[in-house]
Amino acid sequence: MPALDQDRAAGDRTHPGREHGERGDGTPVDRAEPRGREPRRRPRPLRALVLDTDGVLLDSAGLHAKAWKTALDACLEAVAGGEQPPFDADAEYRRFVDGRPRYDGAAAFLAARGLGLPAGTPRDPPGCATVWAVAACKEQAFLDLLRTEGVPAFDDAGTALAALRTAGVPCAAVSASRHARALIRAAGLSGLLTVVVDGEDAARLGLAGKPDPALFLRAALLLGSRPQETAVAEDALAGVEAARRGGFGLVAGVDRTPVRRAAAPLREQGADLVVPDLTTLVRSVWGERG
Repeated sequence: MPALDQDRAAGDRTHPGREHGERGDGTPVDRAEPRGREPRRRPRPLRALVLDTDGVLLDSAGLHAKAWKTALDACLEAVAGGEQPPFDADAEYRRFVDGRPRYDGAAAFLAARGLGLPAGTPRDPPGCATVWAVAACKEQAFLDLLRTEGVPAFDDAGTALAALRTAGVPCAAVSASRHARALIRAAGLSGLLTVVVDGEDAARLGLAGKPDPALFLRAALLLGSRPQETAVAEDALAGVEAARRGGFGLVAGVDRTPVRRAAAPLREQGADLVVPDLTTLVRSVWGERG
């Protein structure tokens, strides 16, 4: 979920509307790919799909953004004395914290604002004295919101996962959040996923967070699929970068924003195609089976 904490910087370039077609070998292509970047060829059919959890399967990104705003605005007030503008829960959320582990997101934002807090330790209580304390403050705010608002699955998630299961395409959910398994189970998606790799696994195995591809590579390994035979669905820039670095066969950006404002940044980060939902992804990549 956007317990998944994950993020990006919007570019200035705009792109024409997407129009899907096929390459000469029959593989789908996003006709709105940036000029100057040669589309990557990939095996067809792709054997498996790895999906980010927050913002792709679960409608949790908004909850994460609100929690980050609570924590970071409090930090800006305490450390900068109100002399800096508040945290932008849209642009700065996507650029610095979306898709990243909490500590990494807090550190990236504070560094961008020129606030050099000491690292502290993972045992630091919520507060503003250390980076770990800010991360703990975000976690506390998120849990408070979770209790009052909950996190639903996107309407298309179950339908798309069921279609892929029928087509024999195994799926994995990946999240940096330690809450991911419980949230996926509560959303009724557990039975449609072959594998879940979450923050508990990352801590136990020492897996680095995005933009490192370690979580995605672990998921592909558990699915029994090589990265080049596996697609990744991501809504975060850090996640798209991780999938590209991991050598995955298809990197699909999922832009669920109302006016598709994330599409251009996702393409610029390296997404092979950008889709508005998972149903479109399944139909574009796996054809009539989706």
